[in-house]
Amino acid sequence: MHNDSLMHGENKIKNAKGTFKQFLSSIKRYRFSIIVSIILAIASAITGLFTPKILGDMTTLAFETYPNIDFVTIGQQAIVVIVLFLISAVLNYAQAFILGIVSAKYTRDMREMIIDKISKLPISYFDRHKFGDTLSRMTNDIDVLTTSMSQEIADISLSITTLVGVMVIMLLISVPLSLISFIIVPLSVVVVGKIAKFAQKYFREHQTTLGVLNSKIEEDYSGQVVIKSNSYEQAALDDFEETNIKLAKASLKSQFYSSLSFPVTHIFTNLSYVAVCIVGGILVIERSISIGDIQAFVQYVSRFNRPITEIASSTSTIQSLLAASERIFEFLDEPEEEPDPVPSHEIAKVKGEVEFHDINFSYLKDTPVIKGFSVKVEPGMKVAIVGPTGAGKTTMINLLMRFYDPDSGYITIDGVPTREMKRSDVRGLFGMVLQDTWLFSGTVEENLRYGRQDATLEEIKQAAKASNVHHVIESLPKGYKTMISEDSDNISAGEKQLITIARAMVANPPMMILDEATSNVDTRTEQLIQDSFEKLTNGRTSFVIAHRLSTIRNSDLILVMKDGNIVEHGSHDELLKQNGFYAELYNSQFADN
Repeated sequence: MHNDSLMHGENKIKNAKGTFKQFLSSIKRYRFSIIVSIILAIASAITGLFTPKILGDMTTLAFETYPNIDFVTIGQQAIVVIVLFLISAVLNYAQAFILGIVSAKYTRDMREMIIDKISKLPISYFDRHKFGDTLSRMTNDIDVLTTSMSQEIADISLSITTLVGVMVIMLLISVPLSLISFIIVPLSVVVVGKIAKFAQKYFREHQTTLGVLNSKIEEDYSGQVVIKSNSYEQAALDDFEETNIKLAKASLKSQFYSSLSFPVTHIFTNLSYVAVCIVGGILVIERSISIGDIQAFVQYVSRFNRPITEIASSTSTIQSLLAASERIFEFLDEPEEEPDPVPSHEIAKVKGEVEFHDINFSYLKDTPVIKGFSVKVEPGMKVAIVGPTGAGKTTMINLLMRFYDPDSGYITIDGVPTREMKRSDVRGLFGMVLQDTWLFSGTVEENLRYGRQDATLEEIKQAAKASNVHHVIESLPKGYKTMISEDSDNISAGEKQLITIARAMVANPPMMILDEATSNVDTRTEQLIQDSFEKLTNGRTSFVIAHRLSTIRNSDLILVMKDGNIVEHGSHDELLKQNGFYAELYNSQFADN
């Protein structure tokens, strides 16, 4: 599997300005705390601005009163410096503490927004996107975003305040020396700006490739059985290495160009030091400035360049923030499912009559999957849907559950069009037992109660007995309180399927959808599953996607699909007598017999 999306995709941040506006909008609810934090950062910077001047005055006083140095005055000035340092440190800690709280809350809220967004996305989104990429946005990108936010809000406020304050004090000390610094420093800003712009695309590439890498890790981890059984280990390693190298290169380039800003700024800073020392020495000799002011000015030059350097070094963090923000807001801006109709129809007492009215549907334009599909299912009927791979069997179920809506035509349940019902109401009418069994980490009891939270333990046990899995559960170390592992590898595939059938029985829905999954179980377990299916569908309108045609002989209606159309329909015996496509499918499965 190659990373075509990366190879052909645009790695540059697409809309930095728009992304930044979205970021500002997302932190609006925390504006009071952020403003307080910024005020504290500014106060901390202002408090620390006066210490170099006081230290310079102490040096001048010692120089001018030597050998009878005025230690009393110098001591008083030293106490003032210490107090200013302490106040600055306390203010700085307070702003960092407030931003830490904001960052933690922002992280919580953003993850909740993503989870909420996931519940509103159409199934088509999950068909088109990999799990690992979405996971990366929810973890890595949010971590980058919140960490960068907590660092940069205070740092930039501190740097700007320091820069402006230092410029004012430098001009008060010496205009000629200030002009030297003011000419050299803007040059470094221009150069660093060019470097930052060049580095931008590599930060976007880094975050995108990281999402692909996460998807690959998740795929390789969950697919180890398939990888090993096909001796695909080396190819999987090579594929992973290709993505990993791509990530390493993007990371290296982004860090190289962002880190380049610091040494470039440092070079200009040293040039400023040299010029100040030479010109300052001449001014001291001419007695145009005191030696203490030169000492203070050199410190202010350092402080003047420091915020420039910090802003320059912040470019990498800001680029990471923008790249992460763009990926997060791209996800949050994904189109959601169409809203449910208002008002919506509800079915008070479900009979189970289902009718498809001239359904046409395609996942991709100009590639129809279902064409002119119409059928009426009477209440309580067991309907089997059969056909070769790609015939449209699963698509019919997706349409029935409103995971997708038809391009044209409509579906009715007891005469009510499903488009006029809430999606949750439509899905609540069906219980689903899928081929891919899904059990979550928790106890057996919690898994069985998943479809109906108010079910009693006795009801759960009755459902387990009816689905032939009660004795299996009772044999587990803690019975119904036994924990099922994340991949539920402490129970067999057949037992998983029986548990999912019991779960559907606990939910007790009026209609059922079954995707038969008996191909990977032994004959005895297959018979247990079939018996459970019979109990589950008894008296209910049910749709069964049939893989083994021997299991659907007793179906009331068999729909034979081919290329998105129903080519035959009828009972098992009727279809065999027609000697058509169904008979061909059936006989091919039992050719050995």
